[in-house]
Amino acid sequence: MSSTLRILHCLRAPVGGLFRHVHDLTLGQAQLGAEVGIICDSNTAGDGVALGRLADNCALGVTRIPMNRRIGLGDWRTTAKVSRLASKLGVHVLHGHGAKGGAYARLAGRKLKRQGTNVKAIYTPHCGSLHYSPAKPMGRLYITAERMLLPSTDGIIFESVFAANKYVELIGQPHCPARIVLNGLYRHEFYEPMLADDAVDFVYIGELRHLKGVDVLLEALAAHQTIFPGRALIVGSGSDERSFKRLARKLGLNSRVSFAGPQPARTAFARARCVVVPSRGESLPYIVLEAAAAQMPMITTNVGGIPEIVAGIDMPLIPPGDVGALASQLRAFLASPKPFLERAALLQKRVAERFSVENMTHEVIDFYISDIGAGLS
Repeated sequence: MSSTLRILHCLRAPVGGLFRHVHDLTLGQAQLGAEVGIICDSNTAGDGVALGRLADNCALGVTRIPMNRRIGLGDWRTTAKVSRLASKLGVHVLHGHGAKGGAYARLAGRKLKRQGTNVKAIYTPHCGSLHYSPAKPMGRLYITAERMLLPSTDGIIFESVFAANKYVELIGQPHCPARIVLNGLYRHEFYEPMLADDAVDFVYIGELRHLKGVDVLLEALAAHQTIFPGRALIVGSGSDERSFKRLARKLGLNSRVSFAGPQPARTAFARARCVVVPSRGESLPYIVLEAAAAQMPMITTNVGGIPEIVAGIDMPLIPPGDVGALASQLRAFLASPKPFLERAALLQKRVAERFSVENMTHEVIDFYISDIGAGLS
């Protein structure tokens, strides 16, 4: 094995939980002595501070190129750029994250192998393409693409049991090594919350898109509002932001719901008494881990890997899209927050035992070396 492992992480948009995962993994790998680089979309502004931190710690640099969200002919040009960069840097591992990053990494890896380069193409789905229904045209397109990319995949890392099972269900059993490596948090993220004097009742933090269920939260807030008039803060931005604001106005929530734009989760936690995660689909969401670490009372749906996070805690999870069930939990918190606070304290301890950046980083490096032989000449 080469004395220094050279890794290039490929992802599309440097935002959200996927980017947080890549950011933390990259810094951890660099601290372990690997030479690491990032290639991602230049059309998405992203988190400037986090990108700057990566640039300071990535021996192989942070490269920004245009990457389209939708599948198109431009993807071939992007793949060629990823391939040229990986060849120039002499990387041992091309690690693709999400549907687009995973496709670019594996297609580029296939091209490099044909040229005689010993590079390993790794894929972490983050459940992007796995959220699409196979009954719909776009879902069939993504599933077909995933199946076609299987032969070009040297290894798959899933961030949850849910993601691994969903992949097998939709795509098929991987013929390459695969491992489940849980997302992790830093030790400093575990603390007791301090509420602002003007804290509202509920906060949503994340992308403003249909999949995340913000519309369900708004409708639940509007239900029986004359009995329990809870106030909420919506933190984030996204493609459906305008439609959610229109819905809030339509439901008469203008005086009770504020849209705050993106801000750090820790800042948002201080501005509300309870975190609400109304998602229709997730993998292993960082916002649930971060809220648990901050000992925040939480109301969340029963989707993706969330049951894995709260395993061992007697915590009710809501069916996705169920306005009535969510409204019932919102009212329960307003009427008696004590059970929610008690569960938050128990969940904080549980998450601290199982989810750490150190474990995540070491397991991924071990997978590269032990399972797929990265760096072997």
